[in-house]
Amino acid sequence: MRYPDPDIKSLDKRFDKYKLGNTPIRRLHTGMLWAEGPAWNGVGRYLVWSDIPNNVQMRWIEDDGHVSVMRHPAGNSNGNTFDWQGRQISCEHGTRRLVRYEYNGKKTVLAEKFDGKPLNAPNDAVVDPDGNIWFTDPGYGALMNYEGNVGKLELKEAVYRVDAKSGAISKVTDEIHKPNGLCFSPDYRKLYVADTGATHNPSAPRNIKVWDVAGATLRAGKQFCSMELPGVGAGLADGIRSDVDGNVWASAGWVGEGYDGVHVFAPTGDRIGQILLPEICSNVCFGGQKRNKLFMTGSQSLYMVYVETQGAGNA
Repeated sequence: MRYPDPDIKSLDKRFDKYKLGNTPIRRLHTGMLWAEGPAWNGVGRYLVWSDIPNNVQMRWIEDDGHVSVMRHPAGNSNGNTFDWQGRQISCEHGTRRLVRYEYNGKKTVLAEKFDGKPLNAPNDAVVDPDGNIWFTDPGYGALMNYEGNVGKLELKEAVYRVDAKSGAISKVTDEIHKPNGLCFSPDYRKLYVADTGATHNPSAPRNIKVWDVAGATLRAGKQFCSMELPGVGAGLADGIRSDVDGNVWASAGWVGEGYDGVHVFAPTGDRIGQILLPEICSNVCFGGQKRNKLFMTGSQSLYMVYVETQGAGNA
């Protein structure tokens, strides 16, 4: 591997301090069908992620790099995260449910219906400091048997919130075509959501939107950044995470060489950096003991690179 890694690119001097000159992009594992939903467990020092078509959750252990199947079956899970008590939360395509794994291994269903109708297929989830869970429901798992079970979408695609105290589910916005990855700003005052609606509607915007968080509601939604990058390509952002400085690290793809990988956006929405991968990048998360490892799920593989920042909150 040549140092510095030529596939880690500064596009703006603001990215220079995050780019390490003596670290490579590493492929930690390969052989999946569609890798998604990486989430870091700090106590166990492991990364869990989903292989949706194979209906398994995989685990990479930091101590020795060991990879194994963690759960099978896994409900064709997509996005995963951990709450502030260390319990794993998963978005299941196959069952159209948002679930939580308890300390004893049992599974609690957190959401499966809204207004008496089944959810489309929860996709990704994040947890705020009060324990409320915010999740997206674009319905990809109901569009094909490959990633779930084909079925009718009875609800408009939306973002929902599960109240930590009452368990009540509320819709916070449906002002987006296919809400996919989501993340909070470091102060939890903003919520970012990636729109992948262009996969089924060519006229849909290719962007990441941002809202102000007002308690249990969202306000003043607007475009944060476009994924149509001049001279690079018109792709899509999928999973997203923020770092402690408020930058948004967006997995991206569906274009090819020079685009697929991770695009880094400053809090202003300006694209400042890029990490190129040989595969579509589906999702990202920060982890490691110092939370300075960026894990990236990409098509058939799991990748990792050290960065000189840290993930915000428990993202």
